[in-house]
Amino acid sequence: MSPLAIASVLAGLSIVVAARVMRGRFYAIFALVLLSLESFVGAQLIPRFLEVSPWLYGAALYLHASVYVHLASLLFAKLRPLAWRALVSIPAHFMFGASALAFPWAVGQALGAEPGYLWAPYALALLGVVHSLTSRRSLVDLRLDELDIGERVRRYPLGEASAERPLRLVQITDPHLGPWMSVARLKRIAQRAVEHEPDLILLTGDFLTMESNGDPDALAEALSPLGAMPGRVFACRGNHDLEAPRTVAEGLRRAGVRLLVDEAEVVDTPAGCVQVLGLDFNWREREARMREACAAHPRVDGALRLVMLHDPGAFKLLPEAEADLVLSGHTHGGQVGVAHRLLALTPLWPLFRLPDHGFFARGRARMYVHRGSGHYGFPLRIGVTSEESLLRVHLAAAPSLGG
Repeated sequence: MSPLAIASVLAGLSIVVAARVMRGRFYAIFALVLLSLESFVGAQLIPRFLEVSPWLYGAALYLHASVYVHLASLLFAKLRPLAWRALVSIPAHFMFGASALAFPWAVGQALGAEPGYLWAPYALALLGVVHSLTSRRSLVDLRLDELDIGERVRRYPLGEASAERPLRLVQITDPHLGPWMSVARLKRIAQRAVEHEPDLILLTGDFLTMESNGDPDALAEALSPLGAMPGRVFACRGNHDLEAPRTVAEGLRRAGVRLLVDEAEVVDTPAGCVQVLGLDFNWREREARMREACAAHPRVDGALRLVMLHDPGAFKLLPEAEADLVLSGHTHGGQVGVAHRLLALTPLWPLFRLPDHGFFARGRARMYVHRGSGHYGFPLRIGVTSEESLLRVHLAAAPSLGG
């Protein structure tokens, strides 16, 4: 083994052992998987950068080391300042993303070949850093035309503006306070949401990461601009919110956000009466629990029924006729692929039939899947930027919205 390989393995094993002692089995397994990949790819490919330039080789070593430093720092998980994120967290996410993409090159190198185009996975990861730090602001028109398209979930065309006054919504989902989403960045997103002067702001879950799940003050501060819209901001929980339910509930409460856990509220808006139903995230018996929540909170006559449902994969299980419009997140827009009004292509929809982003339909119900405000899990967004949209909901028949 090369000195780089030996150092990588020893550092990785030290972090995994410390993780098992200090953070438990789950984080130890998480660290073991990530560091095994990084150690293998780094040992195979980093020496090739020396052939190009000593400076490039030094930069690769720095980025490689940042992965180990970042994972070691998560033994004491907390939100980090800008300098730390710029010098450690983001370089680590870049390098691990690049190493995951470069795995085939590393296998080829280990088998004795010298694969070409070594720059390609690193260039793609660099593009991912740009996409992970930026968002696309847009105006989205959704038309609820009441057409019954059958039981299969299908992608559905967006609507067009109409003369009637639409319901104006802003959705914030999957902010994941952490390396890519600072308190300051989420606070700016929340402030811009208020500046749209929407009828409602709806937050569809996954607020935290392991770095922020012990700090309700951070979430409360990040969402504090939403306090300017009392009684018009609602939230549901996502899967990651179940890791720190008290932190989420307290942070939302301090920010003036009404958390709906299988609960509903009726709101009078300038566009008419709206019933907002927040369905909780469930790993098991999802269909039965959604049915129970819908039965406990039946439709209100003359009100548009909005359902907040974090996971769009559960849309197909929602009882028939229980929603006019479902708002979901969870998928981060597919995270890797293409997300554009003219071309929407990520692996999630064609391979797994999991709605990734955009407008979908089943029966007479419609669902909008937001690309997410942040992301978590795979370290980079590539080709799928985060979203800041004003949604304008138009009805085929104006009386359906009350008034």
